[in-house]
Amino acid sequence: MTNKKILVVLPHPDDEAYFVSGTLAKYIEEGAQVTYACLTLGEMGRNMGVPLFANRVTLPAIRKLELAASAQSIGIQDLRMLGFHDKMIEFEDRDLLDSQIMKLIQELTPSLVITFYPGYSVHPDHDATGAAVIRTIARLPLTERPVVHCSAFSNNHEKVIGKADVSIDVTRFLATKIKSILSHSSQFQEDKLLGGRDITDDIIRSKFGTERFWTYQFGDVIAAKPRGDLVCAQM
Repeated sequence: MTNKKILVVLPHPDDEAYFVSGTLAKYIEEGAQVTYACLTLGEMGRNMGVPLFANRVTLPAIRKLELAASAQSIGIQDLRMLGFHDKMIEFEDRDLLDSQIMKLIQELTPSLVITFYPGYSVHPDHDATGAAVIRTIARLPLTERPVVHCSAFSNNHEKVIGKADVSIDVTRFLATKIKSILSHSSQFQEDKLLGGRDITDDIIRSKFGTERFWTYQFGDVIAAKPRGDLVCAQM
């Protein structure tokens, strides 16, 4: 296989479940070694379970356990929790943030890195995480840069960045994907997620059965929006 070592860098517990769990399960089955670096514990999330079972004090510990359960369901053996502050990634010290990502890349030497597309991923933490990954990898010599696949889903994003060039059919891994999502029980409930349907239903297969990514082209100026500035990935 092409990608034997994969690094995933996302900001929140449950990002991996909703956006990349089917893809990761597929790669792992094919023999890939996957490291997931989750920047925060999602401790500022508004959802506390239905019925309510968490509060602002207990939520970080709960989400940490949910993240571990999600990673296990996907098959991820190397889970890193980096301890940054939820909803604050855009304001973190850039040198510190970038250095943590660089250390992972130097340690793991991945051939593929998966993150969010800066500016086109709705949440400020998503955009700032993607921007940090791009900034960091752009500092590497061309011959040492891994391929970067970005997830994007903001309104009308295809009008700016075009259609995804990587489309992965994960219908064979839908059970894993749904299990991964529902591992985050403080955030998702089965009745709302599936609406009483099962994974054989065409609506569920259409909604969750394909994961799409954009291969980042270095040298682009990207509209990453931490603090309203532009981030340039330099050659």
